[in-house]
Amino acid sequence: MAYIKLPDELPGIRGPMAFRPETARPLNDLAEVLLRSDNTLSRGERELIATYVSYLNDCFFCQNAHGGLAQHYLQCDMNYIDGVKKDVAAADLPDKLKALLAIAASVQKGGKHVTGDQVERARQRGATDREIHDTVLIAAAFCMFNRYVDGLNTWAPPDRNFYIERAPRRAAEGYANYDPHS
Repeated sequence: MAYIKLPDELPGIRGPMAFRPETARPLNDLAEVLLRSDNTLSRGERELIATYVSYLNDCFFCQNAHGGLAQHYLQCDMNYIDGVKKDVAAADLPDKLKALLAIAASVQKGGKHVTGDQVERARQRGATDREIHDTVLIAAAFCMFNRYVDGLNTWAPPDRNFYIERAPRRAAEGYANYDPHS
């Protein structure tokens, strides 16, 4: 049960967003820019970064909601996403994305954990300054989103298929016009 009175039927971040719609708008606008706008990183890669950080933060709702979107965009299955979360180094991913996920993992620990060597490694593997910037900001934003969801003790559907089934609709609707009641 949530620590404050939230709409009972709305899981995860949807409840707090319905509770304070005036704060939901800028958060959704940020997610729209970071995860869906034109970018050299695909939507699937950016959702995977969000998923990985949420996994590291042990945020069940966010790792599964964004994992479902990553699956949708990357045309893969839950086992693939789970494999990435558990062992990035062994995952079947481009070296550039592995380097960016390493940066994201460092941001999850704290911004000062990112090193110049990590950034240089990402550049050597083809990452642009914008991709590095966006990885850091996605990771930082998802630390906030995860803490928002878990700090209010929101509930999350335990069936991971719930998130996979919702992903095509979430992908079509995006974040900018997100209605927490839908």
